[in-house]
Order: sequence, then structure tokens, then C-alpha cells
Amino acid sequence: MDQLLLYSSLFIAILALFFSCYAGVRVGQMIQASKDLDWDAVANLTGDIATTKKTIQTLNNRINGLHSPKLADQELMLQLLQKQQKPMANGHITNNVGKWV
Repeated sequence: MDQLLLYSSLFIAILALFFSCYAGVRVGQMIQASKDLDWDAVANLTGDIATTKKTIQTLNNRINGLHSPKLADQELMLQLLQKQQKPMANGHITNNVGKWV
């Protein structure tokens, strides 16, 4: 049992050392990549990201049906007009024969 705990602790420690070295290398690469970056470039990137985000949100809303075009509003107005044009008898809608619906 002691052997298992010893080897598992050693394995976890080596794994943690590997991940910390990997993270250090990635941070170094990020620093090297952003060394020549000036504030104008950062502002341009921020604007591009905001534009792309807005475009993606609009596309997702269209796909999900949340962004309905004006056709839906026009269809709704036509339905309301059709309902208003139906004859009424004592507050009830009547059909062509004169029976209540």
C-alpha cells in the first residue's frame, strides 16, 4: 500500500511539473508574439472582434427565429384586418351561413 501511494505521488508531481513547464512556454510565446503590438493595433483588433461578435449574434438570432423580418409584422396586421372584417352577431363571430362559430 505504501508503494502505491509513493509511486502515485511521484507520478502526480512529475505530471504537475510537466504542465507548469508547458504553461510557462505558452506564456513566453504569447509575450514574444505581443512584443511589437502597439495600442492602435489593439484598438483595431477590439473593433474587429466587436463587429464579428455582433455579426455572429445576428446570424444566431436569425437561425433561432428570434430576429423576425418585417414580413411577420405585415402578416400579423393582415390577420388582424381579416378578423375585424368578419361579421359579428351579439359579440360572436358568425360564418357565411349565419351560425355562430
